[in-house]
Amino acid sequence: MNTFEFLRPTTIAEAVAAAAVPGAAYHAAGTNLLDLMKGGVMRPGRLVDVNRIPGLDRIEHAADGGVRIGALVRNADLAHDALFAQRFPAVAEALLSGASAQLRNAATVGGNLLQRTRCPYFYDADSACNKRAPGTGCDARGGENRLHAVLGWSDACIATHPSDFCVPLAALGAIVEVVGRDGARDVPLNGFHRLPGHAPERETALAPGDLVVAVRLPAESAAFASHARYLKVRERTSYAFAVVSAAAALRMEDGRIAEARIALGGVALKPWRAEAAEAALADARPTEDAFRQAAEVALTEARPSGDNAFKIELARRIVARALLLAAAGTPERIPALPASPFASAPGGLVHV
Repeated sequence: MNTFEFLRPTTIAEAVAAAAVPGAAYHAAGTNLLDLMKGGVMRPGRLVDVNRIPGLDRIEHAADGGVRIGALVRNADLAHDALFAQRFPAVAEALLSGASAQLRNAATVGGNLLQRTRCPYFYDADSACNKRAPGTGCDARGGENRLHAVLGWSDACIATHPSDFCVPLAALGAIVEVVGRDGARDVPLNGFHRLPGHAPERETALAPGDLVVAVRLPAESAAFASHARYLKVRERTSYAFAVVSAAAALRMEDGRIAEARIALGGVALKPWRAEAAEAALADARPTEDAFRQAAEVALTEARPSGDNAFKIELARRIVARALLLAAAGTPERIPALPASPFASAPGGLVHV
């Protein structure tokens, strides 16, 4: 590990000023960052620890049904907040399906948004990776790539975004609050992460020094609470990233779908909002045929980036099944195996 400077600011302004210099990185829990530093993938010259900044660890529920989540809120604390789980059940289920209990107790909301891809070629400092070293190429293109992207990829990068949490956030229209050298601004989550294009090293809409301070879910997102699910297919039932995942949320009126929200994970370098599929379900009856058709629409632009054509059909089936589960209604308790297609026994966290 290289030598680095370690700073502990106590205000947002101090943190932004400290992190605006070249080679600086923010540190919260470090569950992803420290692994990357140990492997030589990231070599920041300065770490700016934000854990001493007051006010970033609060969950603030609004009377209208919305919520503001501080960037330092721990994943486990958010998932087990009773009112949050009641209003945003798919988000709670996604949080509890990610990593291990130990990591969820440490990892933060802001860090989850900013975690790096788990592409093995990105983690291997001896492999060519345009994301890690721009212009060197992408060894994943001709390597082991069955788990790589099928949407939004480019010849420069075929990696996927690893977050579970961000998938239902994308479906529900979350807003990221950012403070930078030019002040505070709101960034819609669907515009926060970038597709690779010709510059895969530029992963988000953040500028140097920009600090994520909170995530907001608007009040209208809580209207989906009665019909919202997150479904995740992984190679192991626990402690594994998604091969494909889907968040589905429906607002029902008189037996028809008044509004649908759909997002996919594990298929692109960002959580993939399927707006055309949502539109296809407007005023439809919640039938298997309607959901299969919507799933076809959601994957219209999909194409293999290597030995991963199976992911396209898998994604179609997961979208359709997530919609069926959402139409059946949010369960009273999160399943004992959150987000697993094999879950049946109820767990212990009450939703409604």
